Amino acid sequence: MFEQYDSKNVVIVNNKGEIIYFTMNNLPVYDLMLENTMGRKLTSLYKNLDNNNSSMIAAIKTGKSFINLKQGLKTQRNNLVYQVGSTYPLIEDGRIIGAIEFADIVNEDNASICNRLYKHEICYKENGTCYTIDDIITQNPRMLEIKEKIRRVSKTESTVLIQGNTGTGKELVAHSIHNCSNRRYGPFISQNCGAIPENLLEGILFGTAKGSFTSAEDKEGLFELAKGGTLFLDEINSLSPVSQVKLLKAIEEKRIRRIGGTQEIPLDIRIVVALNESPEKLVKEGRMRNDLYYRLSVVQIILPDLIARKDDIELLSNYYIERYNQELDYNVKPISEELLSAFEEYHWPGNIRELRNIIEGSFNTIIRNEITIKDVPRRIFESKNISAIKVLESSGYDLKSYLENHEKDIILEAYKTHQNNLSLTAKSLKISKQLLKYKIDKYIK
Repeated sequence: MFEQYDSKNVVIVNNKGEIIYFTMNNLPVYDLMLENTMGRKLTSLYKNLDNNNSSMIAAIKTGKSFINLKQGLKTQRNNLVYQVGSTYPLIEDGRIIGAIEFADIVNEDNASICNRLYKHEICYKENGTCYTIDDIITQNPRMLEIKEKIRRVSKTESTVLIQGNTGTGKELVAHSIHNCSNRRYGPFISQNCGAIPENLLEGILFGTAKGSFTSAEDKEGLFELAKGGTLFLDEINSLSPVSQVKLLKAIEEKRIRRIGGTQEIPLDIRIVVALNESPEKLVKEGRMRNDLYYRLSVVQIILPDLIARKDDIELLSNYYIERYNQELDYNVKPISEELLSAFEEYHWPGNIRELRNIIEGSFNTIIRNEITIKDVPRRIFESKNISAIKVLESSGYDLKSYLENHEKDIILEAYKTHQNNLSLTAKSLKISKQLLKYKIDKYIK
């Protein structure tokens, strides 16, 4: 339609958000004319742009840069123009005098690809996240409802409780809530409560006052560091009863006191928490205070296991194949019918994280440009209706070697899934830490 437009667009605004430069040839692409563009507020040019979601306004307000953002701008004629671009504040003598944006105009498909493949690496590093709601890849009706719920709850300040088994995407949902909210230009602070010893966790969360114990210094905790943004606490079921009381008090009163301190510090944060167990079960077993549960579950998001999202397995597999093709400069074909059939019959105890790790691992073993049954762990196709003796015969191993290799796959997959955390891995495998360490040392040489 517009044969003379430039694929790259440059926009400059002053510190009031008013247009002072716009690539001339591209005005028709955005349904604009020169006389009604220059000097106008940027946010008045598009129906879906305002002071809360404009990267240029954010650059002016915060002085931060926003890299490789995907945007779909709705023109005054209801046309959507897709672009992937970067926005930078313009600073003179220490003052922010405006912002400049460099964007590539792309079609919808290309915008989605750019957004999916590159944003997870660099787009939102400024605020401490690496995912947005667009990174929730799904066509499953239940997950689509969850995405819509994320958009709704992001507009409020309510505490959110995310419940899901390992690998279902709890952190992805937490990032999405933050990046859909008005706090997205503030920090996103994350802490896995199960990864820190209890005697250290309290100081990490609430901070310390000088002199509270030997060598203690005045130090901000995560509650303070999250000021203006979101604090995400994962695996809060690991908190002791004492820490649960302090967490409840912080949420209720919106203020904290550092360890050993006397000053009450007001909080300006949103709290998002996650559990990998049923909260009702935790309350019943006395591992979670019921008053804390009631306070945390103002908004509750329950993530389904991958086995309940079979209609997403092909979509997710091809997404990760596409992603690693781009990262490694490969040209691997989409998932085959044979492999998809095995994937759909597998029970996926590690959920989406396990699927991603299997796709990534297959890129290290494939010979041709297609992932085959031979390129994935044996446990995948062994879940199909194939006799055990045929599986053993086709493997080329004797029974002892076969079992050891199978054990190795399970242990190393669990170790990677739990981010090399020995305690969490041992707990998930229901073996002692000493035995796990022995086996890891044995298999990782």
